[in-house]
Amino acid sequence: MKRKLLMIPGPIEFDSEVMDAMSVPTPSHVAADFIESFGNSLEMMRQVWMCPSGQPFVVAGTGTLAMDIAGSNLIEPGDNALVISTGYFGQRFANLLKRYGAKVTLLTATLGNIVPLEDIEDALRKKKYKLMTFTHVDTSTAVMNDPKPIGALGKKYDVLTILDGVCSVAGEEIKQEEWGIDMVLTASQKAVGVPPGLALLVVSQKAMAAWKNRSEPVGNYYADWENWLPIMEAYMQRKPSYFGTPAVNLILALEKSLQLILKEGMEQRIKRHQNVGHAFRAGLKSLGLKTIPVSESVAANTLSAPYFPENIAGQAILSGILNEGVIVAGGLLPELKSSYFRVGHMGITAKNEVITTLKAIETSLIKQGLAIEKDVCLKTALEIL
Repeated sequence: MKRKLLMIPGPIEFDSEVMDAMSVPTPSHVAADFIESFGNSLEMMRQVWMCPSGQPFVVAGTGTLAMDIAGSNLIEPGDNALVISTGYFGQRFANLLKRYGAKVTLLTATLGNIVPLEDIEDALRKKKYKLMTFTHVDTSTAVMNDPKPIGALGKKYDVLTILDGVCSVAGEEIKQEEWGIDMVLTASQKAVGVPPGLALLVVSQKAMAAWKNRSEPVGNYYADWENWLPIMEAYMQRKPSYFGTPAVNLILALEKSLQLILKEGMEQRIKRHQNVGHAFRAGLKSLGLKTIPVSESVAANTLSAPYFPENIAGQAILSGILNEGVIVAGGLLPELKSSYFRVGHMGITAKNEVITTLKAIETSLIKQGLAIEKDVCLKTALEIL
């Protein structure tokens, strides 16, 4: 059976060199070669995140674990937390922080939009918060926040800022240290380009100090930095250490993927994702499809979230796309789940993947009876690409 093209918002298509690195016989987690690979990965994360003084962490788990690590280490019962929500994952962060005793204020954007900066500043002016979280690209809506001004507000009001970059790191522009963002977290299976299984985060020295000054122990044993910081420090010094067995093969794949990302260059990689995102959205528009983001200024470059055409069963469109050899994702927002679908275009995604996916969508729509000029979406996208 011919393999189908995977165009969901993670896992994505992975570079063959990454898969080759992952497929070697599993070494010991304290073998000298593996320690070198782990140390290299931690050092390269600082370059990709653009946070040379930050403390990187690599822990076996998902993006949700990375969120859990943030909440459990930085929140103590009674702390005020401000959550900026642009979709499903903002609400998840609010629920998570409440589990650790935070008093959460939730600012929720209107569908397809971001929370205005003046609303965020107004909230920060009215109450003292310990931390503020926001999602760079919400995977449920394809809405993108601009982290730079939010980071500036965090510095102005002395609030720890946590950027959920699960669907953005290595795909959207992030200058963590320059923008004053205290933690940027992600998962391996999206734009970082490694199969699922790694929670990845880089933490500022300010946030590390806030953790060290806690008055109560961290309420999550597995996530506690007291257990993980010595491991990260040892690997960076190229020394063996143990708390929990790392995902050895995934870390070998991470080292290779980070090498490829830095070889491409961060500026070039971000421009490529912007170009791909622009082309894909233009292609969708030429097919008559509207997307959840209300404007280009808040539209992500790592994924798109188009609505199904009115009066056509969404499942029939998804099945048609699958029959053309492309896998896309259904909706995630509970209130809109059957009204839209999602397409990831990040990592190694380039011209061929964009054209193949748009063609599959076009063919499926035509088979459902829509009057569409054949290949118009391809012409539109190629003009940009």
